[in-house]
Amino acid sequence: MIGGEHRGAGDESGSSGSHSAQSFYGRWAALYDWIARGTPGIRAVRQQAALACRLEPGDTVLEMGCGTGANLPFLAEQVGPTGRVIGLDFTGPVLDRARRATAHLEQVSVLRADATRPPIPDGAVDAVLGTFVVGMLSDPAGAVDEWIDLLAPDGHVVLVNAARSDAGTPLGPIVNAAFGAVVVLSTPPTMKLRYDRDLTDTLDRRIRTAHDRLRERSGAVADARHLGGIVRLTGGRLE
Repeated sequence: MIGGEHRGAGDESGSSGSHSAQSFYGRWAALYDWIARGTPGIRAVRQQAALACRLEPGDTVLEMGCGTGANLPFLAEQVGPTGRVIGLDFTGPVLDRARRATAHLEQVSVLRADATRPPIPDGAVDAVLGTFVVGMLSDPAGAVDEWIDLLAPDGHVVLVNAARSDAGTPLGPIVNAAFGAVVVLSTPPTMKLRYDRDLTDTLDRRIRTAHDRLRERSGAVADARHLGGIVRLTGGRLE
């Protein structure tokens, strides 16, 4: 949940569980908004993610799982007043906050839709940014393939996600234990303390799968780690 858009290791696809997930995230929209903007160090991560999209004035960028819109102003700054920023999320109350936060930015619009089936024509955008979202998708590699199809030539996909740190620092076990607790408490449908699967393992596996697929499909790749290795950024350019 670091940054606010990661919302557990559930499934955003069109299953019946997606309805309870939307209710869960909508109910906690204010808390997610506060975390998205107030987590120490997260502003620098968002700035870096926007820069990694390699945008030019007049470009079009699509953010998958835009949440309460914390990334949208950074993207708007990159594309300028002649560009276009589209934020996509599947939770109404979350998008309401994104709309209010970006009402002064004419180049920004938000759309309620499923990130696994984005209603955007192939080749229509110059960059796709997905922050803290692939961990909740049942087929993260397939989602990355779908997002790559949306790109114009030489477009970029940037993934930013939180997973257990493998940095090997003395604080690593403590940081990872805290992260595991956050994953459990941010997973719908209820704030349970026990689940029938290891949620952190599921999250780590999905994130690794998505980032690996982006590397496989990209002609040029950039990787970075932030916040003690918990947050990892991968940017890839389509060729």
